[in-house]
Amino acid sequence: MPTNLSFDFPELPGSETGLARRTGLDASLEHFRRLAARESSPVRAIHRQPARPGEYADFPEGLDPRLRRALAAQGIERLYSHQAEAFRLLAAGRNLVVVTPTASGKTLCYNLAVLNDLVADPALRAVYLFPTKALAEDQLHELQTLVDAIGADVRAFTYDGDTPQDARRAIRERANVVLTNPDMLHTGILPHHTRWAKFFEKLRYFVIDELHTYRGVYGSHLANLLRRLKRICAFYGSSPQFVCCSATIANPRELAERLLEEPVEVLDRNGAPSGEKYFIFYNPPVVNRQLGIRRSYLAEARRVAMEFLERGLQTLVFANNRLATEVLVTYLKDACARLPMPPGAVRGYRGGYLPRERRQIERGLRDGHIRCVAATNALELGIDIGSLDAVVMAGYPGTIASTWQRAGRAGRRQSASVAVLVASSAPLDQYIVEHPEYFFSQSPEHAWVNPDNLEILVNHLKCAAFELPLREGEKFGPHAVEPLCRFLEELRLLHHSGDAWHWTSDTYPADAISLRSITSDNFVVVDVTGEPEVIAQVDFPSALTALHEKAIYLHEARQYQVERFDYEGRKAYVRRVECDYFTDAIDYTQVKVLEELESAPLGQAHVVHGDVRVNRQIVGFKKVRFYTMENVGSGNLSMPEQEMHTTAFWLHFPRAFLERLSGLTPTEIQSGVAGLANVLRTVAAFLLMSDPRDLGVAVSEKAGAGIQTFEPLLFLYDAYPGGVGLSPHLFRMVPALLRHAADLLAGCQCDAGCPSCVGPVGEVGEGGKQAALRILSELMREAPAPPLGVPAV
Repeated sequence: MPTNLSFDFPELPGSETGLARRTGLDASLEHFRRLAARESSPVRAIHRQPARPGEYADFPEGLDPRLRRALAAQGIERLYSHQAEAFRLLAAGRNLVVVTPTASGKTLCYNLAVLNDLVADPALRAVYLFPTKALAEDQLHELQTLVDAIGADVRAFTYDGDTPQDARRAIRERANVVLTNPDMLHTGILPHHTRWAKFFEKLRYFVIDELHTYRGVYGSHLANLLRRLKRICAFYGSSPQFVCCSATIANPRELAERLLEEPVEVLDRNGAPSGEKYFIFYNPPVVNRQLGIRRSYLAEARRVAMEFLERGLQTLVFANNRLATEVLVTYLKDACARLPMPPGAVRGYRGGYLPRERRQIERGLRDGHIRCVAATNALELGIDIGSLDAVVMAGYPGTIASTWQRAGRAGRRQSASVAVLVASSAPLDQYIVEHPEYFFSQSPEHAWVNPDNLEILVNHLKCAAFELPLREGEKFGPHAVEPLCRFLEELRLLHHSGDAWHWTSDTYPADAISLRSITSDNFVVVDVTGEPEVIAQVDFPSALTALHEKAIYLHEARQYQVERFDYEGRKAYVRRVECDYFTDAIDYTQVKVLEELESAPLGQAHVVHGDVRVNRQIVGFKKVRFYTMENVGSGNLSMPEQEMHTTAFWLHFPRAFLERLSGLTPTEIQSGVAGLANVLRTVAAFLLMSDPRDLGVAVSEKAGAGIQTFEPLLFLYDAYPGGVGLSPHLFRMVPALLRHAADLLAGCQCDAGCPSCVGPVGEVGEGGKQAALRILSELMREAPAPPLGVPAV
């Protein structure tokens, strides 16, 4: 039994229902229970959440009789308590954010209020905003089912990039409810608001679903998008009421009010029942203690998934990136070939798949024909995929909120379910899986946004000027527009006439702004094995690592080799191949300091926060064999360099500090700084409660330093142009950052460095772990609790 296992193993209930799926679930749980009893068990915790009864309320008095009858026809005789309370608050004209778990009936919280007003006044309009097109399609089906049951003349349509051109005019003129996504609102609706004049004049509700996904750069864009929306609504004389729904996060009111810039009511008391759920933490066994190498987490995730599939349990496997998803699809299809499963029972699911393919997979999950899907976070949100039995997470998703969201995809219909987190060797994964008490006792993360990021703000101000002239004295959010308008006038984008600035450029500003990534460009993947056929699309940053020439591109467990990468045309031409390896890109990153905004001494070292320029280039690739994960080859690349201005936190180690590291060679110091950078990024994500991918890491030398004046700089930078506010927080929590880094290093059992702490010896160099510990020790000697005014963490 693992020594740090902090949760009792409950006696498993019997299979008195006689259902095969419950029998299979009990058998699988018994398997993990036996596994947990072994010495050096990979099972670090089994946590049981008992079933929870619901809290109900009668239909509100103001609910239209037609809605009452429609709900009764669907078997709904009473509402959950939070649904009734949401109806009351919305009827009182409040802006609302509903914060309850997955599958708690949040959709009805806004559908009831919206439909109740629409059946009373068919001239009213509503917008439903979803982060993805797939979720909008799914919610349209649920809304339409209720509308059909009412028998009212309420017209609801999706309006996105897949909407045919000939249908768009009819939707603008006839739709009561438009279901869309931020990208379409940004490029297809607000810039063409004159075509939507009738719609905006009567806009009554604006619904924002999956509020918790709007964090970081995406949320910062949405806040500015809503500034533009409210400006246009004011022009047409409307002032919509906002309804937000979110999974559990730590600061829902703060996030909603930061996005809406209006007061909101928070409704977080959940009245929905929930089924019994088991949550298992699984850490792949160590196979080489000296190097700290564990079994492949992807292979172990496949092994865990097969435990469920062999017992007839429908299973969803989450991976954290496109490549891991496709590798898992390959593994699972190979393993399931020996089971009595029909063809197509195992599928992949990610953003690059074409819409028709994704809809087919969703239907297959609902009707049970598909028994297993390996997916990215594209299936993390509330798309209806029926009642799954098990979820396997290949790697920690990066946040507590996302982990619970993924686990909640199983057992959505009050049935018993199980979720398994299979940890990778990444330091954050190892910290979480070896400290389960932290995970289960910690509140979910804060969601941070920075709407006033200058680059984002200016870009949306351009869009706002395109939509309506910017008048003197007008504010965009809290900001006076005059200084920025004068700047844009100097660029010859605006012209001042009368008392307003008018857009004069012949460009279309919204097209040049991506809400999700650094650039709005996508690459299309063209299969030239036979007749040329588009099989997928890939966002710009991912394309540079996944579609370079000679790359093996994985799609639905099929391998394609990239024959030509057309950077200018944004296309990659691929051909089907049969091979036993995949490719992994190698990048080189260089950071240059532009301006120091804040700095403070840390003994002989210095901590700094400021503006930097980041240059990143893909310089090569490795060939990695399936299953064994061994490196079987490599190649050099010369890809276009990408440049970004952002904010960073960094440590400067001057000569005076390095002289205190007696006994360490310059090479060992370099290895130690590189290893320390990896540890600090992990700890920073942990303290900031952000995704580790939101932070970039780099090590360089102080400009102008020669061999005799070697002075390394360790950078942690915001991985988005202009920054999203992470690095200033790091500057203020240096003591906690160093203390947790020391705890992580001391707790790792490897001898010389491994993926779970400083990184493998082959990447950080010999002596990297010992040198990192030595550097940390010197820094902590100079960092008592009072410096920098950092509160205890």
